Amino acid sequence: MAEPYGFLGLGIMGTAMVRNLIKAGKKVVVWNRTASKCEELVQEGAKAGKSPADVVAQCPITFAMLAQDEVALEVTFGPDGVLNGIKEGKAYVDASTVGPNTSKKISDAVTKKGGRYLEAPVSGTKQPAEQGKLIFLTAGDKSLFSDVKPALDILGSKALFLGDVGNGARMKVTVNMVMGTMLNALSEGLALSEKAGLSQESLLEVLDAGAMSCGLFKTKGPEMLKGEYPVSFPLKHHQKDMRLALAVGDEVAQPLPVAAAADQNFILAKSLGYGNEDTAAVYKALRGTEKRV
Repeated sequence: MAEPYGFLGLGIMGTAMVRNLIKAGKKVVVWNRTASKCEELVQEGAKAGKSPADVVAQCPITFAMLAQDEVALEVTFGPDGVLNGIKEGKAYVDASTVGPNTSKKISDAVTKKGGRYLEAPVSGTKQPAEQGKLIFLTAGDKSLFSDVKPALDILGSKALFLGDVGNGARMKVTVNMVMGTMLNALSEGLALSEKAGLSQESLLEVLDAGAMSCGLFKTKGPEMLKGEYPVSFPLKHHQKDMRLALAVGDEVAQPLPVAAAADQNFILAKSLGYGNEDTAAVYKALRGTEKRV
């Protein structure tokens, strides 16, 4: 009988990833801080673990998809956390988007107890997660990368190995930084075209016809015009990633003026109450027509 995979964190991304493992015939033991989120997946074939330590104890390889640094650290180091289940023969694959220092701290703790660690944040949001088309940005234990590759092939369309722990986190926040600046540029273009009396639909058509054509604009542009923002990546998490990217820039003395300006607009959007909406809702803040809540 095949050994089960463990999975910690059942938000938008984690739930989709677990479903893909189940659909592929894999056994999965799941845990979430809000235990009720496990129930639907249990009905679909997963097994619920009592705690992160319990999941790790049952599974040779455990994945995590957690929201932020504080949560990743709590799940690792807290009571009944991951470390309480780690020993030789256990492996931890952390797909959370956290800072490189957090990844290094978790990696050091896992390996000190005899376990193996792979940093594996993803590029992609809700739809790619549901479709099994995530891009994994991995770093750390290369033997674990090889061992977990069959699962990564179920969950994603591409998996890169980037070397030492920390490089996965740096790559992820850099990618999200670029996406954040692009969303702000699109928001400015749509706002300008509206106030200048131009057709916003025509702007999107022109962008799509030329060198700037991209999936991001094709998806988010129409959502912005409709004022409908189905959540694929919460704005508050995107702002967190912008902050992490700016911190990396500070560490290596790289000026990031465009990203810094985009980050300020995300901060404004959060202050206006849009943090739990999709990241495309940054357009509301820039447009300047929405009321503070």
